Amino acid sequence: MAFFDSEVVQQEAKQLFEDYQSLMQLGGEYGKFDREGKKLYIERMEALMERYRIFMKRFELSDDFMAQMTVQQLKTQLNQFGITPQQMFDQMHMTLERMKSELPE
Repeated sequence: MAFFDSEVVQQEAKQLFEDYQSLMQLGGEYGKFDREGKKLYIERMEALMERYRIFMKRFELSDDFMAQMTVQQLKTQLNQFGITPQQMFDQMHMTLERMKSELPE
């Protein structure tokens, strides 16, 4: 079975996309959140990033041609910004760590 034919892969991709959209929309209100709301938002972003990292690792480890093409496309797109996928994850991690350090007491 091809990688993208997997119902599990399709469902996880759909859920990741929906969760990401939801968090981005919610993020527009981040400045209005109280301390606990900000902590919860950061925790959800961290969980989403971890899910995305695992999802992308599945692509990398797959020998499916389309999965490998997807990895290459991501690398090419990120390369246009001068970063690798690992650097993207590292930058997201640093951003979330900075957000944590800026939480009000």
